[in-house]
Amino acid sequence: MDTSLKPVARNAEETLDPEDWAGVQTLSHQVIDDAIGYLRNVRERPVWQDMPGEVRASFDAPLPQSPAPLADVYREVTDTVMSYPMGNIHPRFWSWYMGTSNFTGALGDFLAAIQGSNLGGGNHAAALMDQQVVNWCKEMLGFPASASGTLVSGGSMANIIGLTVARNAKAGIDVREQGVAAIKKPLRFYGSDQLHSCHRKAMEALGLGNRALRRIGTDDELRIDLSALRAAIAEDRAAGLQPACVIGTAGTVNTGAFDDLQGLATLAAEEGLWFHVDGCIGALIAIAPENRWRVAGIERADSVALDPHKWLHAPFEVGCALVRHAAAHRETFAVTPEFLEMTSRGLASANWLHDYGLQTSRGFRALKVWMSLKEHGVLKFGRLIDQNIRQGHYLNSLVEAEPLLELVATTNINIVCYRYRPEGFSGERLKALNTEIMLRLQEEGTAAISDTTVHGEHCLRVAINNHRTRQGDLDLLIRETLRLGAEIASRS
Repeated sequence: MDTSLKPVARNAEETLDPEDWAGVQTLSHQVIDDAIGYLRNVRERPVWQDMPGEVRASFDAPLPQSPAPLADVYREVTDTVMSYPMGNIHPRFWSWYMGTSNFTGALGDFLAAIQGSNLGGGNHAAALMDQQVVNWCKEMLGFPASASGTLVSGGSMANIIGLTVARNAKAGIDVREQGVAAIKKPLRFYGSDQLHSCHRKAMEALGLGNRALRRIGTDDELRIDLSALRAAIAEDRAAGLQPACVIGTAGTVNTGAFDDLQGLATLAAEEGLWFHVDGCIGALIAIAPENRWRVAGIERADSVALDPHKWLHAPFEVGCALVRHAAAHRETFAVTPEFLEMTSRGLASANWLHDYGLQTSRGFRALKVWMSLKEHGVLKFGRLIDQNIRQGHYLNSLVEAEPLLELVATTNINIVCYRYRPEGFSGERLKALNTEIMLRLQEEGTAAISDTTVHGEHCLRVAINNHRTRQGDLDLLIRETLRLGAEIASRS
């Protein structure tokens, strides 16, 4: 009998636990078997495919009022969600900048959900593991053990955490009590013109406004111009403004350029500024033996944002904010109402982790990172970073070898910016041609790449943040770019 359709007595007490645990156990084994096959055979599927109308329409179904058998619910998930993913776990997904997850991390997410701990804090194992993973992140970047940190949803929130502490530390008043309107001299933050857009959102959310973020020009390699930065700081001081923070970028989103972090650390110290590093793309290069030199100086930062769901390939979502000055970090966020006061013993006899960020309730993000690091070891993750960077330079060499292809930016790490450029194409016509190549690669399920503009030139962008990518995938990308380019150009 289908127990989901049994009538419920008016005063009966209910639960969400299944009545038929054996049936759920059988279905759960099927889910795990399907999940293993889903990852094992990922290369055989298109990177991405558009949804048929009936699948898209299924997401407009009304709110369910009555129960349905769990097997039917799972079947609907496999037919819709699992069949039409974004594609970022595929070996040829190189759009934007995302990690590709891993099976052990997925198990960690499942177990974290089963255990169900709220990571606001308290005296329990999940909270201790959360702190342990933060400590491992400090160790990976060379941060002192006395520093603090917190796991968050991703890089944007990690940057907001660091910049909030910077604002409060440099405001000259008690911002939490008096508000930003009481700041006597308007604060100024500085970063390159290649900054990620999340920094603008941070300025707006912090009540400082977009104009508080001064974008400094970059050199031919798209690194912040230190002389121009120093001049801008002097100019702002002379105008009665208060320089507060310089943001260094360890891996820009467009091209993977690295600011001179050592130079920025020295400049910030001389000028009395907070030094924040947006390391969401490149901070973890610190664990890569062949490339760690690129982030020299990151250990001198006052705060760093990094993303374990990128080059540690944790399932979405998990970011991390590290703050050198633990007291300043806690003073920025801690609130202790009576119901969250610590006790001398028992469940509340440990630090509340919500004192280091904006969320009171937090999921158990640490377990998926912890399990993956325990299984593989940090050295392997470092080698995978080096592998992706080698693949980026391999793709760079393929582009250079093809007369019809053109590099638009220097390949620093694993981001390659190139375009198909046949004779007679320029300007908007050339942009339309390359945009169509990108869309056709996506629609045919061959590869997912993005596009961008560098030095005023539109181009295709390939970000190889993917532990499943092989050189043969990059050979295929170039072949298909040339094939599609010739086909589209002949009809243009």
